Amino acid sequence: MKLVIGNKNYSSWSLRPWLAMSVAGIAFEEDLVPLDQPDTRTRLLARSPAAKVPILIDGDVTVWESLAILEYLAERFPDAGLWPADPAARAHARAISSEMHAGFSALRSACPMNLRKRFGWRDRGAEVTRDVARVQQLWSDCRRRFGHDGPFLFGDFTAADAMYAPVVARFDGYSIPVDEEAGAYMAAVMDLPAFRAWKAAGIVEPWVLDIDEVDEPAIAEAR
Repeated sequence: MKLVIGNKNYSSWSLRPWLAMSVAGIAFEEDLVPLDQPDTRTRLLARSPAAKVPILIDGDVTVWESLAILEYLAERFPDAGLWPADPAARAHARAISSEMHAGFSALRSACPMNLRKRFGWRDRGAEVTRDVARVQQLWSDCRRRFGHDGPFLFGDFTAADAMYAPVVARFDGYSIPVDEEAGAYMAAVMDLPAFRAWKAAGIVEPWVLDIDEVDEPAIAEAR
């Protein structure tokens, strides 16, 4: 099984299945295709007609789009616990994962993932503020209703946590103020050995994209 990903420093979509597979103990080969290079599209087209990361290749099966990959993995490895066992919790996890996949465009646009840098907080507009509030509301609701048995959204780590891991990285990297409950959840995600390994690898990557030219002062190098 092979997972095609983009730069670990920048590719939030690639982080999602990589983190889920790593936490779940699903063995895979990593195939990193650097983004925004002269041969990037050609290399990705050789792996998927969508020419976008991430891509999962499992023998004759090719799956793209992060949420579709997570669903495929949940079916392929039913004992991995990628979705909650309880039907109500599982339905809720799928709903919030779909909301993440399709939404929060203002936050994603204003705060692209960049693990190398930490930026000082500043007001990024009403739409970003609404996205941040919705994410915190969503996290709090999940923890209150389903997360009593562990530090993650549904207690144990699930695909829903993988979907929101890049948001955790954004909130942390852009110094976005969060409430105590959200902060505790973020700490649990960032303390995952797999998340730390991804971040450490991203920080030392040689590739630099235009995102590193963001016109605002970084307050510290990413840890």
